Amino acid sequence: MKFFHAADIHLDSPLRGLDRYEGAPADKLRGATRRALEALVESCIAESVDFLLIAGDLYDGDWTDYNTGLFFVRQMARLREAGIRVFIVRGNHDAKSKILRLPEGVRELSTSRAETVVLDDLGVAVHGRGYARAETTEDLAQTYPAPRSDCFNIGLLHTAAEGREGHAPYAPCRVESLVQKGYDYWALGHVHAREVLHERPWVVFPGNLQGRHARETGPKGASLVTVEEGRVKSVEHRVLDVARWAACQVDASPARSPDDVLELCRAALSNEVEAADGRVVCARIVLTGASRAHAALVRDVGHWRGEIRGLANDLGEAWIEKVELRTRTPADIDALAANDNPIGGLLKTLRFLRDDDEALDKLGKELSDIVGKLPQEFFQTDAAAKITDLSVLRRIVDELPDYLLPQLSGEGDDA
Repeated sequence: MKFFHAADIHLDSPLRGLDRYEGAPADKLRGATRRALEALVESCIAESVDFLLIAGDLYDGDWTDYNTGLFFVRQMARLREAGIRVFIVRGNHDAKSKILRLPEGVRELSTSRAETVVLDDLGVAVHGRGYARAETTEDLAQTYPAPRSDCFNIGLLHTAAEGREGHAPYAPCRVESLVQKGYDYWALGHVHAREVLHERPWVVFPGNLQGRHARETGPKGASLVTVEEGRVKSVEHRVLDVARWAACQVDASPARSPDDVLELCRAALSNEVEAADGRVVCARIVLTGASRAHAALVRDVGHWRGEIRGLANDLGEAWIEKVELRTRTPADIDALAANDNPIGGLLKTLRFLRDDDEALDKLGKELSDIVGKLPQEFFQTDAAAKITDLSVLRRIVDELPDYLLPQLSGEGDDA
């Protein structure tokens, strides 16, 4: 017996803001969740699986277009024709979504109570309960029934488990409680990174089917589960995404000039393109390290960001979503701060400000008056939107010497 376990498809999830970026593959990205679902359906058919489990967040909230639902129904009809059954529970993003009449063979489990569906021909019991409302904070797993002694038992659940960064704490539960339930496999959803929480019994987050932004990086897909003689033989991650988000951390420490930095970025991006195996790559490049190239980069940030973005033009299916400059001056800031000169005085003042909560709070209040007068375009970055936050201000003040020193001294003039 084989089945696929998928979750967090977020079909037709809106990818806002792409049109602001020159060269962004907007059409490919906007259609990516549909093409990933098509890839899942094709894999189900190719692997001759017995059924497909979808552990919540099939949709991305209430539809703006009925074509979203019609597309899903058409894909499920393909599975019906192949004799593959489908079981779904609603997640927090599905709670308010419309539901069209589902094809025969597609079963949505109850949102009012835990429900069990027994597949007599396979000796399988699927237990599940969907979200009746988005903000579901109760432990739904506690309402699931005891396992059927004559069946291979599967728990289908949309949950944050014991909590995961970046995910709302919906339907929380302890992993140990799931293990003690006595089921053979827990098919979880909600967390977008693939994670195996336990083996024997298996407790699995397959991750989302398709990355949708720069925080959802790496290969995405679903879990193919093979069962023999009532036991899980294997759980394989099958890559099904059609576009790949990547975070390229580039250590610029060896670079002596911005041209050296370009070559380091080219190599990192090239590796991501090769690993993506023909998929379009959407990369965020983060430059780090104390580098002799830092001063020249800081003095003309816009130019060098543009040069780095231009690298994607030579590498086929690639687009650079953002370039973050986090390089540092190689100068000894402690030694410079100890000097009795204007630069030393400035560095001492910045350190005092960084470590003084009262002074930072006063600065934040002064900035809030200014921020209220700025155009909305100013708030397109997280840092700008939170500039009056104490922790953000402290980080900015801490990084200021790396930006100011190249402007105030001759550092890097020979780069």
